[in-house]
Amino acid sequence: MIGEIDEALRKLVKESDGIAADIDVALDAPTKEWAARRNAPTVDLFLYDIREDVRRREYGWMERRDERGIVTSRVPAPRFYKLSYLVTAWTQRPDDEHRLLDALLRCFLRYDAIPDSFVVDTIAETGQPCSLALAMPPPEDRAFADVWSSLGGELKPSLDVVVTAPLARAISYPVGPPVTGGVGAQFDAIGFGSQDDTFRPAPTGG
Repeated sequence: MIGEIDEALRKLVKESDGIAADIDVALDAPTKEWAARRNAPTVDLFLYDIREDVRRREYGWMERRDERGIVTSRVPAPRFYKLSYLVTAWTQRPDDEHRLLDALLRCFLRYDAIPDSFVVDTIAETGQPCSLALAMPPPEDRAFADVWSSLGGELKPSLDVVVTAPLARAISYPVGPPVTGGVGAQFDAIGFGSQDDTFRPAPTGG
């Protein structure tokens, strides 16, 4: 799931009209050592936090159907996880970085969710969208300055992009074949003897 979201965001940036086609897109932690090795304009998508969206947790079951619409199995509802990316622009000049950051802001602002054409493999199998939130206030237990401090780098303008993606639980319970016949009943008549028999009362004692 994480690799699929990485690739979807990478394609989203590379195919944006406002971003040059020769811009590098990286997933590295933007440390001082990494910045010193960089020698080309780069957009960095650093995944720095993963946590479950517990408000969207469900305990029901989803039905899987074949091409005829017949239920073949039941699976538990997927869990949803928030993947937080620190998005930064790296060039030789601050004003160029700001223009690139502006193009990134416009790129992500176009979407409330990752386009379906970029959603593939295990995420596509869930049939659930991957919502996208941009530049929202950070949670109370986390500040962007703390992220930069942990990376050992200097504070830099950045965008916080959060993708909420479904993750299937890899559990499946097959169901039996559908009932195709109707309900019927058969009764056997129970007689008291042949037609020639006559009723005779039982003898009494005495």
